[in-house]
Formats: sequence, C-alpha cells, structure tokens
Amino acid sequence: MSGNDSLLFDPKHYDPQQFDPGTRRLLRATIDWFESRGKARLLADDLAASWPADFVEFVGREQLFATFLTPSEFAVGNPDARWDAARNAALAEILGFYGLTYWYIEQVTILGLGPIWQSRNDEARKRAAHDLAAGEVMAFGLSEREHGADVYRTDLVLTPANEDDQARGIRYRASGEKYYIGNGNVASMVSVFGRIDGVEGEDQYVFFVADSRHAAYRLIDNVVGMQIYVSTFRLENYPVRDDDILHSGVEAFAAALNTVNVGKFNLCFGSIGMCEHAFHEAITHADNRILYGKPVTDFVHVRANFVEAYARLVAMKLFSRRAIDYFRSASREDRRYLLFNPMTKAKVTTQGETVIRLLHDVVAARGYEKDTMFREVSQLIGMLPRLEGTVHVNVGLVLKFLPNYLFQPQDYPPVGRRDDPADDVFFWDQGPTRGAAKVRFADWTEIYERHADIANVAVFYEQAQALQELLAAAPPDPEQQRDLDFMLTVGELFMLVGYGQLILEDAELIGLDVDLIDQIFEVQVRDFSRYAVELNGKSGATAAQQKYALGAIRRPVPDAARFARVWAQVAAYDGVYQMSS
Repeated sequence: MSGNDSLLFDPKHYDPQQFDPGTRRLLRATIDWFESRGKARLLADDLAASWPADFVEFVGREQLFATFLTPSEFAVGNPDARWDAARNAALAEILGFYGLTYWYIEQVTILGLGPIWQSRNDEARKRAAHDLAAGEVMAFGLSEREHGADVYRTDLVLTPANEDDQARGIRYRASGEKYYIGNGNVASMVSVFGRIDGVEGEDQYVFFVADSRHAAYRLIDNVVGMQIYVSTFRLENYPVRDDDILHSGVEAFAAALNTVNVGKFNLCFGSIGMCEHAFHEAITHADNRILYGKPVTDFVHVRANFVEAYARLVAMKLFSRRAIDYFRSASREDRRYLLFNPMTKAKVTTQGETVIRLLHDVVAARGYEKDTMFREVSQLIGMLPRLEGTVHVNVGLVLKFLPNYLFQPQDYPPVGRRDDPADDVFFWDQGPTRGAAKVRFADWTEIYERHADIANVAVFYEQAQALQELLAAAPPDPEQQRDLDFMLTVGELFMLVGYGQLILEDAELIGLDVDLIDQIFEVQVRDFSRYAVELNGKSGATAAQQKYALGAIRRPVPDAARFARVWAQVAAYDGVYQMSS
C-alpha cells in the first residue's frame, strides 16, 4: 500500500501537501525525532514513568510549540508562527501515535495558553510568546481535589495585598491548592483560577499566571503513576501583580469554558493517533500469526473485528477532519462548532475505546506484552473520554442543540476545506458562553439525501427520520428532561445523526470509496439500533416512546462482496508500518 492510498497515518510516506513548507518540515522533524528514538526506548521510558525532558528539549530546539501555538500577532521574528487548527490537529495525531505522554504535554500547554491568549494583558501575552520561544511549556490550574473542574467553586483565594506589598507592585497574595494539573512540574506560566476573598458573585473570580519555579509555588507530587506529570501544587502567599492578572469577574468564568472549548477539540486527534499505531501493530501481527494451520486473519470473526475497527477508525478521522472546517470558519454569527466540538470529545474518543477493544479481542495476550505499543495504547486510551469533562457532561451539552439542529434549519454559505495557513484568531474572541439553545444549523437532511443511493446510508437516514418522529410525537416531558440517564440515551441517538452528517461531508470532499462509506454506515445502523433498544428499556420511557424506539430499529444491508473488498483494504496494511526498535 502506498502512502497516497493510505487513509491511516503512515510515518514512512507522510508528506501533507496541503500545508506550507515550514509546517511540513516541522511535522517531518517531529516524526524523525520519534523514529530515531525507536520503539524500545519509547516503551522503556513509559514503563519507567520517566519525565520526557528530551522531548521538551526537542520542542524548544525546533521551536515546535512556539511556531504552532503562538498567534502571529505575538510571534516576533517567526514568520511561520500562528494558531492554525488544521496543522495543530496534524501534530496532535502524530504525538498521539507515538505516545499519550507527548500528546499530553502539548494538550496541557494549549490549555494553559487559552486564558493568556484570550486576555487583554499584553504583558502576559508577550511573556508567553517569549517563553514558548525559549522552549517552555504551560499548564492550566483550574481543577481542585474537592471541586474537580467546577468553575463555580474554588478554594484558591486571593487576599488583597497590604500596604508594604502594594508599594512593591503586589496586588494580591494567593494561597490554595490545585490538583490534577498537567505540566505543573515545569510550566513557566500556569494559568490559575481563583477567587478574591470577601467578594461575592461573579466579580470574585480571577485568572492569573503563576510560575512553577517561584519559591511560593510548592510542588507536592505527581498524582498518577505514569510518565506524564499530573501535579498537585500549592501556592503559599504567592505574590500576584497587575501584570499577572489575565481576567476578572465574568470574563474569568468565560475564559475557563472557552479554553476548554479549544482544548477538548484536541482530544479526538490524540485518540486517532493512538488507534492508528495500535491498528498497524494488530494487523501485521494477526496476518502473520498461524493458528490451527492457517493465518489468524482467515477466521471470519477476526476479519469482522478488523473491518469494523477500520470502519470506526476511518469514521473518527472523517468526522474530526470535517469538524476542523467548522471550527476554523466559526464566528459570532456561525457557532455551529459548539455542537461539533463536544462531539469530538464525547463521540470520537469513545469510538477510540471501541476500536481498541475490537483489536484487543484479536491480538489477545499479545496486547499485554511490554514490547508492544498496543499495550501502552490499551492502558491509556480510556483517559481521553475522561479528560476535559466527562462524556456525560459533553453529551448533556450536545442536547442543548438538538431542537434547532433537527427541526429548525437555516441557510448558511457552504463551508469548504480549511487547510489554508490562517491564524484562527476567533478562538481567542469566542464571546459569551451562554446562548447554546439559540445556535442554528444548516439542513442536515441534504447530505443524507445526496447519498441515499448507498444502501446503509439510506437505512440510517430512515432511522434519523424516525428519531425526528419520536421527538416530535412523544418528546421527553419535564420530568424525563431532568433524568440524565434517560436523556443521555437520547443524546447518543442524536449524536449519531450529526456524526453521520460530517462523515458524509468529508467523504464527499475527498471522494471516499463507496464501499467504505457503506461499511461505516452499517456500523452506524447497528449503533443506532442498540441505543433504540436501550431507550425502549428505560424505566421512565412512556409507551409511545417505546413504540417509536422499537420502530426505529433496522437491520443493516449485508453485502458479502463489499465486505470482502473492504477487508482487502484492511489486509493491505500488513507490514506497511512497523516502528524500528
């Protein structure tokens, strides 16, 4: 299989022509750095839980984060610097491919930068740009042991400074503990969320920056037994100056949520990269392993697992790639990204877990052996659905968009492919966090009707219309709407419709093979039927809702010849990529 034919990331042939030369050089340099380390060293570092100082040094030497994570406005002397979600996604996929540790260092740097780039504090923004150019990484000090990431409650308190402190330019003294803070061991700038002592309401909230190297910053420990450093730290009378304050009042609250909007978008690409490496290992192992006198992949159930895993993984990539276009094209007038963004978290990362489970059922005990990347991936893939808010929180957010998406379409100009080298400045000016229920969407039915000649797309479209009928004729009553367990199942059904929309849109843009589209939607049909059965079984479901739910169940259209052709695509990955030791 050549690199041009491959839908999955293949380091040997990777050359993303859609990007500018500087971006391609840095992505290639990142791949080459990992390949020069070799799999044995990467796995040994993971097993030893070694802090990857060599990777951080590489990031600084190559100006990787400085180039990819600095808005051009603040990039002095670096013409390639910008915040470009398309190339950031490509980098996240590569880092995930080689290990969650490396992706996580970038991820929490992105989160740490969110409140900084959103602020109007030019001094702090210039400091961040300088530190990135110097090879520093960042951290996001929001969550606490008692409150999690609850932005309404925080025990980190800022006390107004006394006269002596004020004479030295100190405005507050900050004290309190933060918990589960990635990069908190080395970050030069930690965006910290706290409250002002004695102030009530939204005016109490403050975002400020702290430095992990300061004497009043006390690093307590790493709360996980892993290579990543997820810290607990405590500030003890930490001096906060005006130049350290990023946001106050309601703006601090909005900065927290809008930062998570940017950060959670990165999760899906980390999951995709991890799954791709595991897929390469699994197919090469299984296709060359002989059991009972024949290759493992001659068994029908093994081929079924591989074809389903491949269909789900390609679907993850299609949806996520198309979501980039909506995110980069967003504005105050077009906020559709607010639906697709939590879906990258709630849907794509859980699909990653499913992909690894399907592959693990094939490779079995091999997936636990310490010389495989599969072992590392299978142990860590579950982190991604549980970072930046649980799946349940994000499905709850998705539900806010359901009425307008399904029933109130409006016209929008077409959204094209967004690989252009633009600076995504809207990320730092998203505006108020309220108003999700007012966001409108284009007519989702059009893309399904254009592809209704594909057998399983047509079947799934019937199911989507059946969901419309259920919600129009027997909508959840107020009591059911307060029942999160019930509404989560409704949310899963709804997400499948939006997921399918963006899959089809991206498939159309790249001219994806019809056999693979059909296979993806065979999976969609089965998933929809499973959630329909689940909704029918809910104790709170009414008789009418049960009737509509059961009426939405469909059997996918089987096609042995199509399955064989897709299996041939899967089998062609045997031996395409194996990381050297």
